[in-house]
Amino acid sequence: MDVTSRAAQVAAVAALGEPTRRRLYELVVRRSGPVSRDEAAAETRLPRTTVAFHLDRLVGDGLLDVVYERRTGRSGPGAGRPAKLYRRSSREIAVSLPDRRYELAGRLLADALQEAEATGASPRAVLDRRARELGQELGRTAQPDGAFAVLDRLGFEPHRTSTAIVLGNCPFHGLAKHQTELVCGMNLRLLQGLLDGLATTGLVARLAPSPGHCCVRLEGESAGR
Repeated sequence: MDVTSRAAQVAAVAALGEPTRRRLYELVVRRSGPVSRDEAAAETRLPRTTVAFHLDRLVGDGLLDVVYERRTGRSGPGAGRPAKLYRRSSREIAVSLPDRRYELAGRLLADALQEAEATGASPRAVLDRRARELGQELGRTAQPDGAFAVLDRLGFEPHRTSTAIVLGNCPFHGLAKHQTELVCGMNLRLLQGLLDGLATTGLVARLAPSPGHCCVRLEGESAGR
C-alpha cells in the first residue's frame, strides 16, 4: 500500500478502529523485538488464523513491516525455514483535519537556520531562497499535473474563482498564527517556486490575506497590473 497519499494515510489510521487489529498493533509496537504469529496468538488468546489475518492487514495498511528470522539458533541445512515476524513500520503516518504540513515547514526552517549559522547569511533570506527552491523542485517533479492538482495534494484546498485560485487551507496554520510575517513569506516563496517549476501556468502567487483562507492567492499574470 502506498502510504504517501492522503487517502492511504486515512485508511491506515481507520484500520486501527477495528478492536482486534488495534490490540495486535499495540502488542507489536510495545515489544522491543519483532513478534511472531504464534507469540501474538498466545498473548491475545485468539486463534492463530485470526491473528495472521489481522497482522497481514496491518502490513497491507503500512502500519507493520515483515521480517524473516530463524529462531532456532541454527543455520545452514536443517535449520528450518525462517519465521515470519512483525514489527512497527519504519514509515510515519499522520492525519490532520484540516491538512497540516508542519514537517515540511520544520525542515525548511531547520535547514535555513543551519545554513545561516554556517555562512553568516541572513536567516530570513536563506529561508526564502530555500522555500522557493523546494517549490521549484515540487513543481518540476509534478509536471504535467498542473497547479490545481499539485496544490490539492499539498493540502491547500484550492478552488477557482473567475479571476484566481483561492487557497482554502494553510498547511502551516499553527505556525502562521504565531509568526505570521515569517511563515506567510515562506509560504509565498514556496508557491512562487512551485509555479516556476510547473512553468506555463499563467499564474502568479501574491500575498492576499483574508479570513479563513491561506495568505497566498494565485492570480492571472495580468491581475496585478
